[in-house]
Amino acid sequence: MKISFVIPCYRSSRTIASVVDEVKVTMARRPNVDYEVVMVSDHSPDDVYRVITAMCEKDPAHLMGVELARNFGQHAALMAGYARTSGEYVVSIDDDGQTPVSEVWSLVDRLESDGLDVVYASYPEKQHSPLRNIGSQVNDIMACWLLNKPRSLKVTSYFVARRFVINEILRYTYAYPYVIGLVLRATCSIANVPVTHRARQDGASGYTLRRLISLWMNGFTSFSVKPLRMASFIGLMCSCFGFLFGLWTIINKLVIHPDAPIGYSSMMSVVLFVGGVIMMMLGLIGEYLGRLYICQNNSPQYVVSRETKDMKEP
Repeated sequence: MKISFVIPCYRSSRTIASVVDEVKVTMARRPNVDYEVVMVSDHSPDDVYRVITAMCEKDPAHLMGVELARNFGQHAALMAGYARTSGEYVVSIDDDGQTPVSEVWSLVDRLESDGLDVVYASYPEKQHSPLRNIGSQVNDIMACWLLNKPRSLKVTSYFVARRFVINEILRYTYAYPYVIGLVLRATCSIANVPVTHRARQDGASGYTLRRLISLWMNGFTSFSVKPLRMASFIGLMCSCFGFLFGLWTIINKLVIHPDAPIGYSSMMSVVLFVGGVIMMMLGLIGEYLGRLYICQNNSPQYVVSRETKDMKEP
C-alpha cells in the first residue's frame, strides 16, 4: 500500500516542517506502508517554498514540492497536488498543524474496514477563529442545500479518499474547482471519524471574508442550478405580490375608499423592492454566464512555475 499526502501551503514557512515531521513519525508506525508528501505552495508571500525545497533535498524519495505562479486558492492547490500523487489512498491535510496527522490511521482503518470511498475527519470542538467557524457553518448549510450533502456528514479539510475518487476529481479541468462538490459528485460512500482539532501553531488563517465568499460562490455556481431556480421562484412570488397589490389598489379606490389619494410612497417602495430583486437575479445570472465564459476560454485551474522534481533532472 502507498499513501499520498497533499498539503496546500500558504504563509506556513514556520509550521510546514513540523507537519512533515509528524507525517514521517506517523508513517513509521507501519513500515510496510509506503508514502509520499506533495506540498503545494499557493504562491505564498513568505519563503515557504524555500523551506519545502530544503526538506525535499534531504528526502527526495518521499517529499515533493510545487510552486504555483500566482495565488489560485486552496482548492486549486489541492488539485495541483492530486495530479502529482500515485498512492492508493490520498490524504488531504492542512499546513498549520491543526489537523492531527497522528490520527490518520483511524481514517484509513475506517475506510478499509467498512469498504468506504472517502472518510472525513470531524471535530467535536473546533479551534478555528470565530469568522472561520461561521464560514464553516455557512459552507455546511450550502453543501446540504445545493449539493445534497447528508446533514449528518461533516466535511472538513482533513480526509482520505481512494484512488478512483481522486481520478474522478481530476477529470474536472475547469477554473473554480470546489473539492467538496467534486467528492460528493463522485461517491456517496462517505463517513466521519471524530478526531481532536488542535489550536493553530502560528499566524492566522488565510481565509478572509473575501476568500470565504469566493469559495461559497464556487459552490453556488459550479455544481448546482438551484440558485437559478430560486431566482425564478422569487420572481414568480414578486409578480404575484405585485398583481395582488395592484388588484387591492383598484378595489380600494373604486369600492372601499373612493377619495383615497394615490400613494406615492407605497408605489416607490414596490418599485424599489421589485427593481432590487430584478438586479440581484440579473447579477446571479451574470455570475453564471461569466464563469461559463471564463471556462470556455480555457482559463487555467492553476499554473505551476516550478517543482522540486525538476531539480533532479539533468
